Amino acid sequence: MGHIQDVSEFAVSLPNSPIGPHRTDLAPEVLGEIDFLTLHSYQDNNARKTINQDLTVPICNQNTENTLDYKSSDKVFRVHVEDENHISLLHELASTRQMDFWKPDSVTQIKPHSTVDFRVKAEDTVSVEDFLGQNGLRYEVLISNLRSMLEAQFDSRVRTTGHSYEKYNNWETIEAWTEQVATENPDLISRSAIGTTFLGNTIYLLKVGKPGSNKPAIFMDCGFHAREWISPAFCQWFVREAVRTYGREIHMTEFLDKLDFYVLPVVNIDGYIYTWTTNRMWRKTRSTNAGTTCTGTDLNRNFDAGWCSIGASNSPCAETYCGSAAESEKETKAVANFIRNHLSSIKAYLTIHSYSQMMLYPYSYAYKLPKNNVELNTLAKGAVKELATLHGTAYTYGPGASTIYPAAGGSDDWAYDQGIKYSFTFELRDKGRYGFVLPESQIQPTCEETMLAIKYVTSYVLEHLY
Repeated sequence: MGHIQDVSEFAVSLPNSPIGPHRTDLAPEVLGEIDFLTLHSYQDNNARKTINQDLTVPICNQNTENTLDYKSSDKVFRVHVEDENHISLLHELASTRQMDFWKPDSVTQIKPHSTVDFRVKAEDTVSVEDFLGQNGLRYEVLISNLRSMLEAQFDSRVRTTGHSYEKYNNWETIEAWTEQVATENPDLISRSAIGTTFLGNTIYLLKVGKPGSNKPAIFMDCGFHAREWISPAFCQWFVREAVRTYGREIHMTEFLDKLDFYVLPVVNIDGYIYTWTTNRMWRKTRSTNAGTTCTGTDLNRNFDAGWCSIGASNSPCAETYCGSAAESEKETKAVANFIRNHLSSIKAYLTIHSYSQMMLYPYSYAYKLPKNNVELNTLAKGAVKELATLHGTAYTYGPGASTIYPAAGGSDDWAYDQGIKYSFTFELRDKGRYGFVLPESQIQPTCEETMLAIKYVTSYVLEHLY
């Protein structure tokens, strides 16, 4: 098989997926992509119903399309990379095997003295282990049975069939929640539509704060990458905490009196829906690309900030595809247009991702430091220290390129270059034990500790308005 750089079109179907109450079929748009049926089960309230379905989903291989019959379980490996020779070996492996890079996002972003996490399909695990062993690459298996891990992520004890802050909610549930939370809290929350996705889903934004004129604002978004489910969970949690503690907790009350928060619960709605219906490990958007069957663009490589110059791919089949042009994606344009139209009031930009437990600031598109590097570094250090006070969760922090890896076209760099002085990317839990499949039982502790960091940043911004 030819070189496949970052492919997630080899599907991981979702066992025990609470796609919706009493649902026993797959969505009509999915059926066209399924060739025949594997075991696919999901949980409906307390009862488990099982349907025999075997997913066969297309794989993009540059300009060709193949299919993978996903029957047994994939594995996730972590390889310890010491030098350029190790990097070359992983490039060689990636050219002959389907590898879905979890961290970093692509084989091209591997650096010496780092670790690399990647998923391989079940039938390749033995040959991959042989290759690593024969070449003296130190490795461990982070997830030995991804299928069972997918089942285990739905471990919340909350038994509601509707929206829950302690469960992963599908888009239909989140969409209804955005309307409900605004309707029930009209003096604190208003909902607006800032655009539509490639597939026509409405991109909703919640404005959270007490009404007032000329208030400064903080913009926060979640769900750039579809498989990072803990991210939208945090945006929902933040809104809940704002509503729950306003008038009862001194800091939140001050924040909402003096500031507005623009909260975008899910940016990549099409991709998020796809992770619930078809492929749990999908990352990109669901837009079509001219001249290929490979689908989607990486939204966090699609902003006009050093666009496609480093840490991004111009191949539509790659996980880090930068798009046909900067802001080619409707989702990117919706976010960028809103921020451009509210630049005078937006004082901070916060974008929530997973995983790695990091707090990053510009730049990622180059190994250069922002003008207020010392200030951002000090602010990140304080926020990370505050976050750790609750559960002892350790975060690292620093400029994106040197702290995690170079990546052009990111929203945080773009926002900073628009003049938003306080621009941060959060990479939430964990550090790889579960990776993108963080169990629901970790939603509450993850969100609670992240709230501390967000509130720390908010306090600082309020005291340093510009």
